[in-house]
Amino acid sequence: MSLPALNTVTGVEPGEMEMRGVYYSFGEGKEVLDNVSFKVEKGSFTCFCGPSGCGKTSIINLLAGYTVPDMGECLIDGVPVSGPGADRLVVFQETALLPWMTLWENTLYGPKVQGKDLMGEVADRAEELINMVGLTGFEEKYPSQLSGGMQRRAELIRALINQPKVLLMDEPFRGLDAMTRSIMQEYIIKLFEHSGTTILFVTAELEEAIFVGDVAYFLTVAPATVKKRMVIDLPRPRKFEHLTTSNFVELQREAIETVDEEAQKAFSAFVKAKEKRTK
Repeated sequence: MSLPALNTVTGVEPGEMEMRGVYYSFGEGKEVLDNVSFKVEKGSFTCFCGPSGCGKTSIINLLAGYTVPDMGECLIDGVPVSGPGADRLVVFQETALLPWMTLWENTLYGPKVQGKDLMGEVADRAEELINMVGLTGFEEKYPSQLSGGMQRRAELIRALINQPKVLLMDEPFRGLDAMTRSIMQEYIIKLFEHSGTTILFVTAELEEAIFVGDVAYFLTVAPATVKKRMVIDLPRPRKFEHLTTSNFVELQREAIETVDEEAQKAFSAFVKAKEKRTK
């Protein structure tokens, strides 16, 4: 894959993130991550999949600088993460749009807090992003006047306008119906391929990971470690027609085989825990 030297939407070089031998827990006997190591390459779309509760959100929080590992390192461009930073932005599962602000005001909220001039270049970028996700004409609408899918699109552009080197996305399409989810996949692919922003994308949907990503990491049950790294060698621009190709079907088969064993382990652990509580 040819990596962009410069993000054409934000004017910022995309970042590289890495975990080296990370251990993380919620306290004694509550281990979450067990010697996790991986690298998210510059300008790549990297997905993370794994059983529910395996620590995918913990990885997001560690890379964002919201919490610190018990052992190991989290790096951005080779520099240890010491806390939250404007070079990394998180798109959460729940909407974070401010309900008293219009779409236009929400989009410009980040630059406003940073004290930037909201006219000229920033306004042009906001207009470009709004147009890219099909929200032109809705600038004066409030979040309550937007559909769920439109709100998720607004979340994406509100993050991108802040010129992040890395976008961390924690199951951003969770809870959306199948049709809206497909639309959102189309828009995130469009934004990624146009901007070149490095994306780390957590999802529980294997088909989604293969469709949108360049690389997919599969995690074991908690305490999680990386079970497999899969290179997704589908061409870009990525199109829905790729879903029916033999290459896609083979990648999907490989992914299902990879996660099936971990899913069985997770289910067995759940049953054992339930039996223990009933004794």
